Amino acid sequence: MKKIFAIGIFIGVAALSCYAQEKKTNTIPSINIKKLDGSTMNSDSIRNDGKPLIISFWATWCKPCVIELNTLEENYKEWQKETGVKIVALSIDDTRTSPSVGPFINGKGWDYEVYLDPSGDFKRAMNVNLVPHTFLINGNREIVDQHTSFSPGDEELLYEKIKRVAAGQPLEK
Repeated sequence: MKKIFAIGIFIGVAALSCYAQEKKTNTIPSINIKKLDGSTMNSDSIRNDGKPLIISFWATWCKPCVIELNTLEENYKEWQKETGVKIVALSIDDTRTSPSVGPFINGKGWDYEVYLDPSGDFKRAMNVNLVPHTFLINGNREIVDQHTSFSPGDEELLYEKIKRVAAGQPLEK
């Protein structure tokens, strides 16, 4: 009987530990990243005053990334007006290619914040393996949805999710 009780306690503690780990990784981690001017900032400063936030990991060499970010740019002003959403593009270009990010985005005319992760620390902390990898974050800085890859029309599904998050509604699992 004592063995069964001990096993039950062990399983309970393990389950709580997994739950705590899951809750911890469901928020934006605190990692140093770079601004386009080369200065350092912490990812904690990426905020949107309780409104939805999109963080899109991308690279200049990734065609689907650029297509997704161009598509988001086409809708950004309208989405901001309707939901207050903020888009942050986080380049994973390494130290060799990151100097080209500023001129690249200036040529695209993207109207959202762009930061650099040349060391890959933020990418690893967010478990990003493939780009594009886009996260939807609620007003409490909790990751409520994410997707990799991009196909035309995906932006419509993303916008529906943004509207739900902005209204304080849960997303369907």
